[in-house]
Amino acid sequence: MPLTPEEPQIHESAQGPRVTPAAGRTQTPRPVPGPRPAAVPRPGRPGPRPAPPAQRGPAGHGTSATPTAPSVSVAVPQIQLIPASAEGALDAAEEAVDLLLDTGRAPGDILVLTTGDPHPWAAHELSFGEAAYWAQHDAGDDVFYADASQVQRAAGRAVVVFAVNGGPADVTAGALPVALKRAGALLIVCGDPQQINSVLGAGV
Repeated sequence: MPLTPEEPQIHESAQGPRVTPAAGRTQTPRPVPGPRPAAVPRPGRPGPRPAPPAQRGPAGHGTSATPTAPSVSVAVPQIQLIPASAEGALDAAEEAVDLLLDTGRAPGDILVLTTGDPHPWAAHELSFGEAAYWAQHDAGDDVFYADASQVQRAAGRAVVVFAVNGGPADVTAGALPVALKRAGALLIVCGDPQQINSVLGAGV
């Protein structure tokens, strides 16, 4: 019988050690370091943020910026080629101008350049003197016709129509690249496709 009362005492002593681990706060500091590593992932999030800038630094992303530059160059005017003989280039240019005007393009947005014989309008206006002729160009309120050899003097316009209607080949070769720079949105070239492509250096 004395053994039975000892057993509850043993149980009490067993409960005692159970209380001691609970009271043992040594286990609580262990979870405390646990949250500290949990706090480490938080700084880890800012870590990825600097990582993208680090990716911007590499040349790989520099190259991705390089395609962006060509896309800006895509803002370079479009080129439209209208196949025509030297004799028919001026007529093709006139049709292109009519179409532009019919689709709502303002007359002052259009510049027409000829490599051979001048357009009848240009020949007529030049009969009143170059000062009056170029004054109309500067006014910029109507379609302007000029000789391709004077493309350097002509100001840029939204659309440039380039008629290869004869004249020396070197005039076309020298004026066509300048006409491309003068065109803000569109360059329409009327002439022999082989000659035009050879001048522009690429198929149009």
